[in-house]
Amino acid sequence: MIRWLDSISTHKTPGRCIRTSRLALLVLAIGVSLAGTALAEDDPGAHHHAGHGDGLLPRPDDYAPIGVMGQHTHPKGGFMASYRFMRMHMQGNRVGTTQVGVPEVLTDYMVSPTEMDMDMHMFGLMWAPSDRVTLMAMIPFLDVSMTHISRMGAVFETDATGLGDIGIGALVELFAKQGNQLILNAGMTFPSGSIDRTDITPMSAPDTTLLPYPMQLGSGTWDLKPGLTYNGRMDWLSWGSQAIGTFRIGTNEQVYRRGHEYLINGWGAWKALDWVSVSARLEWRQWFNYSGRDTRLMGPPFVVVPTADPSLRAGKRLDIGPGLNFVIPGQFLRGVRLAVEMLFPVYQDLDGPQLQSDWTLVVGTQYDW
Repeated sequence: MIRWLDSISTHKTPGRCIRTSRLALLVLAIGVSLAGTALAEDDPGAHHHAGHGDGLLPRPDDYAPIGVMGQHTHPKGGFMASYRFMRMHMQGNRVGTTQVGVPEVLTDYMVSPTEMDMDMHMFGLMWAPSDRVTLMAMIPFLDVSMTHISRMGAVFETDATGLGDIGIGALVELFAKQGNQLILNAGMTFPSGSIDRTDITPMSAPDTTLLPYPMQLGSGTWDLKPGLTYNGRMDWLSWGSQAIGTFRIGTNEQVYRRGHEYLINGWGAWKALDWVSVSARLEWRQWFNYSGRDTRLMGPPFVVVPTADPSLRAGKRLDIGPGLNFVIPGQFLRGVRLAVEMLFPVYQDLDGPQLQSDWTLVVGTQYDW
């Protein structure tokens, strides 16, 4: 199996990417092996699971803030269905840590983006074949819109809607003792999201034209998502942290690859009442430039808009935000949770000009049984 994984990781992937892909694939292979071991050698009395608090109600802080995914396991035979709505609003351009105005962007480009909204509907399902292993699947639907202004003063909007990249994975409990739990995340997404979305612009009218990179709905590649998650809790307080990487394998059908990504989360939640908790979260995200480019988009030195430049896609950002988490009292809706979270950037450093984040809203519900 390792020989087969190694052959995949080297396919159409230059030097540094080969080593990174091999490491990511090795982590995923270890996760699959651990999952198999856990299924074969399960000790249900030794494990800690979110979603099964003490008393008549599940704890409102059994799970992390709603914006964190792949954070908890379930007991053997447990199911959970979830729905999340996320809106990210981006407004204004930034080069490095400095905001730049539209006139500055139009000095080098014929068109400047001014703002962007990305709506995501995420449907999730989790099932635990073992006390130590929980399997999960995530199906995203995206609606992306971006507003632009040209040198001639024309304002126009482009839109793209559809299925994103579907994710699957296994959460393997590595350690659980006295309110502390360590989980191995072994996930991946496959290229179900389109990289061929088009729309009409003033320059292409009445025909459509291919939309730039941020408007495409998927990566076009098979992406591995290995990571680790830690959970801790006491009577009235819970906390946790998570580190997840996204490693792109090979190149897509247009012979380019999105940059790898790294995500680190830390959170804490205070159980204010039996049915409500207040949370706070820090999120650090870093992403890298593309490898190759989509030759259907006009390349350097005649790039029309900065969003079509694959060398201006990298960046890093620190977000912070509060959240509220509720469980519904009563037996009829036992197991239903409602949650909301709002994130605001406190630091952004972008390879720009690139649209900067303004705020992110996440609301959702989770039901386990």
